Amino acid sequence: MKRLLLSLLLLLASGLPLLAQSATTLSGTVRDAAGGALPGVNVFLRGTFDGASTDSVGAFRFETRQTGAAVLVLSLLGYQPQETPVALNGQPVRLSLKMKGTPHALGSVVVTAGAFEASDEHRSAALNTRDVQTTAGALSDVAAALNTLPGTTKVGEEGQLFVRGGAANETKVYLDGLLVQNFYAGSVPAVPARGRFAPTLFRGTVFSTGGYSALYGQALSGVLQLNSTDLAAETQTGVSVSSVFVGASRTKRWERTSLDFSGDYTNLTPYMGLLPQNVDWVQAPRGGSGSVKLSHRTGQAGMLKAYGTWSGQRFVIGQPSPEAAGRQQIALQNRNGYLNTTFRSPLRHGWSLQTGVALSRDDKDLQPDTLRLRTLEQAVVGRVVLTNDSVGTRWNLKLGVEGVGQRVTQTYQPHATAALSYQTSFTEQRTAAFVETDFQLTDRLAGRVGGRAEYSALLGLANAAPRLALAYQTTEHSSVSGAYGRFYQTPDNALLLVQPRLRFEEANHAVLTYQYNHNGRLLQTEAYHKTYAHLTRFDGQNPRNPAAYTNDGTGYARGLDVLWRDRKTVKYLEYWVSYGLLDTRRQYRQDPVSAVPTFAAKHNVSVVGKYWVPKLTTLFGATWSYGSSRRYHDPNQDGYNQGVLPTYQDLSLNASYLTRLFGQFTIVHVSASNVLGRPNVFGYRYATTPDAATGQYRRVAITPTAPRMLFVGVFISINKKSPGNVNERPE
Repeated sequence: MKRLLLSLLLLLASGLPLLAQSATTLSGTVRDAAGGALPGVNVFLRGTFDGASTDSVGAFRFETRQTGAAVLVLSLLGYQPQETPVALNGQPVRLSLKMKGTPHALGSVVVTAGAFEASDEHRSAALNTRDVQTTAGALSDVAAALNTLPGTTKVGEEGQLFVRGGAANETKVYLDGLLVQNFYAGSVPAVPARGRFAPTLFRGTVFSTGGYSALYGQALSGVLQLNSTDLAAETQTGVSVSSVFVGASRTKRWERTSLDFSGDYTNLTPYMGLLPQNVDWVQAPRGGSGSVKLSHRTGQAGMLKAYGTWSGQRFVIGQPSPEAAGRQQIALQNRNGYLNTTFRSPLRHGWSLQTGVALSRDDKDLQPDTLRLRTLEQAVVGRVVLTNDSVGTRWNLKLGVEGVGQRVTQTYQPHATAALSYQTSFTEQRTAAFVETDFQLTDRLAGRVGGRAEYSALLGLANAAPRLALAYQTTEHSSVSGAYGRFYQTPDNALLLVQPRLRFEEANHAVLTYQYNHNGRLLQTEAYHKTYAHLTRFDGQNPRNPAAYTNDGTGYARGLDVLWRDRKTVKYLEYWVSYGLLDTRRQYRQDPVSAVPTFAAKHNVSVVGKYWVPKLTTLFGATWSYGSSRRYHDPNQDGYNQGVLPTYQDLSLNASYLTRLFGQFTIVHVSASNVLGRPNVFGYRYATTPDAATGQYRRVAITPTAPRMLFVGVFISINKKSPGNVNERPE
C-alpha cells in the first residue's frame, strides 16, 4: 500500500477557496465587435486547467493558483482566437475583452463523445484533485475515485479500472502525454492494487471511456490522462501522521521555479493488529517512497517539468486455499523507479511544441509458497507533438510522433532456495505517428478527424487506426455528439513472454452522447457499441505452451452510461449519481467458449455526496456503490462461467475537519469503508483435483482482506498562510 494517503488533504486546502490564500480571481466580460455579449466562450490560462465559460451575458469568473506572467486564451468556434497577457499576483484581475468574428460566427460546439465531465473543470476534466481526495471510499486513490463514474465496473479484488467490458490492461494511463508503463503498485491475487501516484501531483484528469483522440494509443477500452501541476502555489512544509503511515514534504517557490520533495514510510503492522482481518498477514505491508518535482517557467507560456519517484514495498500474506493444506502463503517484494520530463513552449507562426521523455524500471519478486517468479521491466517513452492554432478560424492541426523501447525479463524458480531457474524475455521497439484536426463545418456542427499508425518490431506488424467525431449544438446548453474509431493494442507482457509472435489486438468503438450542462448541473447520457477482434487465446490447462497461442478471440460490449452531477440545488451540497448498463461477451485467453467475463457486471450504480458544514468547518462525504451479480466458473457444474456471485454493495463515509494545531493549518481526516459490514464475495478458488470422497472440487470464497477499512490522519501544513473565511462553501 504505497503512499497510501501522503499529503491526502494538504492540497485539499489549496483546492478550496476558503483556504486559497494566494489564489488570483480573474473575472470580466467578453463581447463581439458590436458590443454584444458572447456566451459560451472558453476562457482559460494557457497550459492549465484553470478557466471557465462565459454565461448568457458574456461574463466569466474563475480562480487560479498560478502566479507570475501568464497568457489568457479566448476560444470560440467561429471567432478568431485571442490571447491576452495577464499578471497573477494574488490581486483580483478584471478584464473587458472583445473578439473578432468571422462572417458565420454564431455558436460554439465542443466535441465531448467518450469523455465524461464529472466535475465543472473545462475541457472534460473528469475528476480534479479535490474530487479524488474527498470521495468517500476512494482513500485518495485516483482509480478508486474514477470507479464511481459510469462506464466502470467495481472489481474489488483487483482495485483497477475496468471500462465497458474491457479488462484492466485495456485502459492505459498517460502522465503529461507520456504513456505510463506501470501505473499500479505491485500486488497479488485478491489484494487490490493502488495507483502509484499521489493525487496531489495532478491539476486535473481526463477519463475517456471510448472514441478518444488519435493522440493516444495502445488502449482497447479507455484512456486516463493525468495532467500534473505547473509551478507550486507557495513555499510550505507538510507533515502527515496517520494510522498507517508517516510522511513529510517540502515545497520551495521562487518567481519562475518551484521545487518539491516528499517522502513517506508505511507500516500496517500496528493497524492490522488492532482490527480484524479476513486473511493472515505473516508480514503486514510495509515500504517507503520518495519523490522530487522541479518546475520552471520559460518565457511567458513555456514550462519545463521534471518529476521523479521511487518506491519499494513488501508483504507476506496467508490466504485460505481449497487444497489439502488449507492455506497458501504469498510473498511480494516490489521496487519501482520512474522519471518523467516534459517541455512545452510556443513557437513561431502559431505553432506550439509539447515534448517529453519518461524512464521506468519495475522489479517485482513474487513467491507463492516455495516458488519464485521475478519480473523485471525497463522502458523508455518519448513523444513530440506540434500544434498549430493559427491555420484558420475554423480548424487547427496537431502532428506528433511517439516511441517506446521496452525490455521485459522473467525468471522462474521451481524452488526459491534452489539454483535451478528458467528465464524468458523479450525486447520491444514500437513507434507511432498521428495527425488530428478539430474543425467547424457550420455554425452548430463541429468535428474532429484524425488517424494513428503504429509499428511493432517485436510483432513485425503495423496498423492504421482512423478516428472521427462530430458534435451538434442543439440548444445553448446542450449538444449531441458521436464518435467512431479503431483501436489497437499489443498483447499483455505476460502473454508475450510465452509467445512473442502474436498480432495486435483490435477494438472498434461507436459512441453517441447527449450532454446538458448549465448552472452547476450536468446531465450526460452515452450509448456505445464495441467489437473485439484478434484477441489472444491459449490453452488454459497448459498456459506456457507457445504453440497453443492464437489471435482468434472475439467479443463485444454495448450499453448505456448516465451521469448526473449537481452543485447548485442545495447550498453546501455537491453530489453525483452514475449508472452503467453493460451487455458483453467475449472469448479470449483461456475461455473455451464465448461467455460473460468474470470482471463484468450488468448494472453498476454509484451515489457520491459531499456536504460542507460551516459552523463545524467540516466536510462530510458518503459514497454508496452497487454492482449486480458477476459470473464465475464453477467446475462442479456443466457449462462455463455459469456461476453467479452475490451483488456488490458498499457504503463508505468520511469527514475532514479544518482547524489549527500548534498555530499551523491542520486537517483531521477520518474515513471508513463498508460501514454496514456487507459480506461481499468477489469469486471462488477451486481445488485443482476433485475430492476423493465426494467427487466435487472444494472451494473457498475470495473476499476483501478485511471486513472494513478505517483511517485516521492528521495533516499539518507549516508556514501556510492563515485560512480565509471558513464559513464559505468549498468549491
